Amino acid sequence: MSQAGTAPPGADEGTARAEAVLSRLQLLVTRKLDGLLQGDYVGLLPGPGSEAGESREYRPGDDVRRMDWPVTARTTTPHVRRTVADRELETWLAVDLSASVDFGTARWLKRDLVIAAAAAMAHLTVRGGNRIGAVVGTGSGVAPSAASRGWRRRRDTTPVAAPAQPSMVRLPARPGRKEAQGLLRAIARTSVRPGRADLGALVDMLNRPPRRRGVAVVISDFLAPVEGWARPVRKLGVRHDVLAIEVVDPRELELPDVGVLTLADPETGALHEVQTADPGLRRRYAEAAGEQRAVIARALRAAGAAHLRLRTDTDWLLDMVRFVAAQRHARTRGTTR
Repeated sequence: MSQAGTAPPGADEGTARAEAVLSRLQLLVTRKLDGLLQGDYVGLLPGPGSEAGESREYRPGDDVRRMDWPVTARTTTPHVRRTVADRELETWLAVDLSASVDFGTARWLKRDLVIAAAAAMAHLTVRGGNRIGAVVGTGSGVAPSAASRGWRRRRDTTPVAAPAQPSMVRLPARPGRKEAQGLLRAIARTSVRPGRADLGALVDMLNRPPRRRGVAVVISDFLAPVEGWARPVRKLGVRHDVLAIEVVDPRELELPDVGVLTLADPETGALHEVQTADPGLRRRYAEAAGEQRAVIARALRAAGAAHLRLRTDTDWLLDMVRFVAAQRHARTRGTTR
């Protein structure tokens, strides 16, 4: 039995790797993403703002819909209510760390892209008193069988924490870069446990309790059944700007021709042998994978969410830069209401 306070086996190694990944990400994000936002504050609707401010006397040309009737009645002089922009942005991340993200066959693991996306969003939004928080979900902790260590290149998924620990954790929103760094460390140090997180319940945690308008970011591979998370994302989009960041590995889109493969499901431990030399099987796999991704994209579009796809075999920073620049361009083209 280990002594009280002693870190579980592998914990120090995982913490050191998390710190190394975060240090490198901080440098990359600062160099390439700084200054790409159109402004420090992002709202749902472009315009003068929606928060009530002071009243002033009516002037010809003022919008009569902004008449301040209580003040007008008290002073017997027409007054209009001024509105001010909300000068504080609150961003919440829903981070899916199911066992399926502990996988990668290219430059990155999908888990690394999840942490990278969280770091980028923190850098882009935390400034001027803005707050950022997160809800993090992982598997139930039920370990797959030892035979499930299949062809996929991924790290040991033996749970560090006891299965009794909650599979979803809420990290409160706090202002400041120091607090944001602490939040990122907490996400990076979260052990990926076997099983699949309930993505729908994870997203729904951003709906409770109700918050004022802000930004909600869902980071996941979205491999959970669409019917389980589509409705919570739509509900989230009613009040907030929603960004869905999908992480993908190329082997999830097409199979290589490498003969017989033993495939292991990292969430259930189920094994399945396939003959990848069969061109018909590879074609059907690619078609099914393409249709799966199309269904995910349609569900996110129907929810009104902006959709960013990051791949483990491409330059995710370049993809992020292009996406942010496109969002900025779209906002500048919009007309005020």
